[in-house]
Amino acid sequence: MTPQQTIDIHVPHAEIASLENLDSFDLPPNIDQTDETDSEGVTPRWARLGLLMLLLTTAGTYLYNLSASGFGNSFYAAAVEAGSKSWKAMFFGSLDASNFITVDKPPAALWVMDLSARIFGFSTWSVMVPGVLEGVAAVALLYGAVRRVTNPAIGLIAGGVLAATPVAALMFRFDNPDALLVLLLVGAAYCMTRAVERAGTRWILAVGALLGFAFLTKMMQAFTVVPAFGLAYLIAAPTSLRRRAGQLLAALVTMVIAGGWWVAIVALTPAADRPFIDGSPDNSIFNLIFVYNGFGRLSGSGAGGGANFSGAAGIFRLFNEEMGGQASWLLPAALIGIVVVLVARRRAPRTDRLRAAAVIWGGWLIVTGAVFSYGKGVIHTYYTVALAPAIAALVAIGAHQLWKERDRIWARAVAALSVLATASWAWVLLDRSPSWNPPLRWIIAVTAVVAAGAIAGVPLLRHRAGRVLGIGTAVLVAVACLTGPVAYAADAVATAHTGSIPSAGPTSSNGQIGGGGLPGAAGGGTGNPTGHAAGGTPPTGGELPTGGGRGAILGSDSSAHSGAASESISRPSGSRTSSEPSSGTRSATEGAARPTHAAATRLGGAKGGGGGGMAGGGGMAGGGGITTSSALAKLLEHNAAHFKWVAAVDGSQSAASLELATSGDAVMAIGGFNNEGGNLSLAAFEKYVDAGDIHYYIGGSSGGMGGSSDSEITAWVKAHFTSETVGGETVYDLTSASSK
Repeated sequence: MTPQQTIDIHVPHAEIASLENLDSFDLPPNIDQTDETDSEGVTPRWARLGLLMLLLTTAGTYLYNLSASGFGNSFYAAAVEAGSKSWKAMFFGSLDASNFITVDKPPAALWVMDLSARIFGFSTWSVMVPGVLEGVAAVALLYGAVRRVTNPAIGLIAGGVLAATPVAALMFRFDNPDALLVLLLVGAAYCMTRAVERAGTRWILAVGALLGFAFLTKMMQAFTVVPAFGLAYLIAAPTSLRRRAGQLLAALVTMVIAGGWWVAIVALTPAADRPFIDGSPDNSIFNLIFVYNGFGRLSGSGAGGGANFSGAAGIFRLFNEEMGGQASWLLPAALIGIVVVLVARRRAPRTDRLRAAAVIWGGWLIVTGAVFSYGKGVIHTYYTVALAPAIAALVAIGAHQLWKERDRIWARAVAALSVLATASWAWVLLDRSPSWNPPLRWIIAVTAVVAAGAIAGVPLLRHRAGRVLGIGTAVLVAVACLTGPVAYAADAVATAHTGSIPSAGPTSSNGQIGGGGLPGAAGGGTGNPTGHAAGGTPPTGGELPTGGGRGAILGSDSSAHSGAASESISRPSGSRTSSEPSSGTRSATEGAARPTHAAATRLGGAKGGGGGGMAGGGGMAGGGGITTSSALAKLLEHNAAHFKWVAAVDGSQSAASLELATSGDAVMAIGGFNNEGGNLSLAAFEKYVDAGDIHYYIGGSSGGMGGSSDSEITAWVKAHFTSETVGGETVYDLTSASSK
């Protein structure tokens, strides 16, 4: 063939017309329409607008009525206030500004709220808004991760499902560490998705760094995603096996550094120069890591039994009455999605990104779900927020794969089955609260049946007239699958939540709120340890719920203590210094200028997660074990600047309530959260008293389990000091001369 010769290819006009009419909805199943971006990676304008609307809607919804819950969990709120006053308290995550004891978690989540409180002042909004922003960021990152392996529309579905998950709507509006944990885990999953694309070293190192900081948020729970991430990279990264292994090793080293630097500093700091480590009976950070917040959650050692919080351990725990309403609405569809993607893409190349995504999110769901299902230690219902991103991602990519295979009978059958299974499960969950919006069940059932029938007619969508049917089917599927969780999420947003065991959703037929919790009393009144406001409605008039805001800690007894505000308090011999009591085992700690007394006008009205409930760390807790009346608050605030601790009490919850009621004056929490830390000996306590470091001892508090050291101290105080009743509490002035 000479250069001048040409080849004439004759294509029939009918075939050309057919090609010209081809559009994205008519792509055959074997065409991988993955990422709808241009060559520069720019997302289409409609997708950017959709993402903006999703994020604005999420932010607006989560910010709505945010102050109704006050400070939410007083345990963490008190630690935030302490950290806003003392840099040392901020670094260690101390419960009090004088650094007697830490909280029972690492401090990363507190750092974010501490900085917010330092910048904007300590308030409900400065404590709660960081969680909202973390939730919005998690939705954006999930969208980005899913979009990269599918397309923007599927990414929007994933982000929307996460935002509408009831437990997400609850915890991104609360001050527990879980909001930051979820953000960091989703960020790590996004980076892993990017790393798998081109075997990028910087992205795999970013995964390690984010997981390290996730460890500093909630310790060992952060590592439940590590097996899935490592497996996905080993399978799918487009480079040699040797390089893949080396990169994963580098990521592991990065993770250890990112999470270990703080641990190393705490471990190397002498015990006399740092606070007690709560959650650790032997005052060891390693005990806190590996037992209390680690393997103890699996075995039941060191952190108490879990059945009282989330039902009996077993494969169906995530579906039971305690946990079911939190995050399991789309769990059946997510599990189906894993199987669909893995089976449909079983012959795809090793580096297939969608299959790798199924491994990332599916492994996350399976491993974390197994830990929550079989853990014999404390597993709270709100922990399931860590499952929400994986469920949302798997539902989205599963739907994407089924749509690609829609011309095949098996795909249409599986899609119809998924809709019917999801709707049936929603019926079961809603039927657990039969008096709560009964029509929802029938709306879901009817739309699911119609949607399943419409899915069977998917081949009709090849005709342009079928586009209307396609859009209508999509709407019906959304109504059938999302009405239940959206309704529960709306209830979570509209309802005030306080205490240590928040739970989303209405009261079930067995009396559970949101499917979980134990009866208990809030500081200052009866309440639900689940942290759900009584009656399922938020307080009116912008009032803060009891146990939520600072003023809300105060009880109804407003009678002034006789002479408390005006009498001069003589100090014992031996002035207070900035050093440890002689021969004591505790450190000198930072003080802080005492703020003015919290205004009584900040009293709230809703009942919340009270002192009778079990707390997130694994012990007796809630909104607080002490009823802090205005009289008691005024008594503690008088001359507070002269003392390291204005009072000593049994348990962290009681101490937290008092600190919030007194504008952050430090309170010594003997025994810590549930007598797993802060085990102060009687001899050490006597030295504190002799040095004039403690003003009052408040006996009979119930903010902790109460151990032998607490009992010994209480007996000694009763034997040497005279008691008086202030605001319903028994108070001993430790600066007065012994009268016994």
